[in-house]
Amino acid sequence: MDIDKIMQLIDKVDASGITNLTVEEGCLKISIEKNKGQAQAVEGNQVITVPVNTVAPPVQAQPAAPAPAQENTAQAAPKPAQEPEENDVFITSPIVGVFYSASGPEEEPFVKVGDTVKKGQVVGIVEAMKLMNEIESDVDGVIEEVLVENAQNVEYGQSLFRVK
Repeated sequence: MDIDKIMQLIDKVDASGITNLTVEEGCLKISIEKNKGQAQAVEGNQVITVPVNTVAPPVQAQPAAPAPAQENTAQAAPKPAQEPEENDVFITSPIVGVFYSASGPEEEPFVKVGDTVKKGQVVGIVEAMKLMNEIESDVDGVIEEVLVENAQNVEYGQSLFRVK
């Protein structure tokens, strides 16, 4: 089930008198409870929580079960973002998944800061449910800032690039 169908389902439940709905499709299970103000989709060991009553929902992926301890749990400190200007445009992720800046581990990134991009040009890949989804630029411009790291989990609507 794609994100658009899930959002339609959330909207229908929100507009109705139903307070609790669970739908299963293959290995995907969606539970919506209006009194909690959120919906959850479960696939494998991932729980995706979507707040109800939002136009472009932030989606948070959380492990459904405790993950085994990893040796290297230190994360890089986030880079301070530059102040966006009036004419800046953001290329966002259309789905929840893992962002990849190149087509393979040994390949050059699709784009980097300072590169000129054309509308429709592939700027990255988001892997979701074992499918590689090419992310294309919506506009012509210059990449001003890359807002995510390679192999980073991204959310629906999360900004990936700032384009001027």
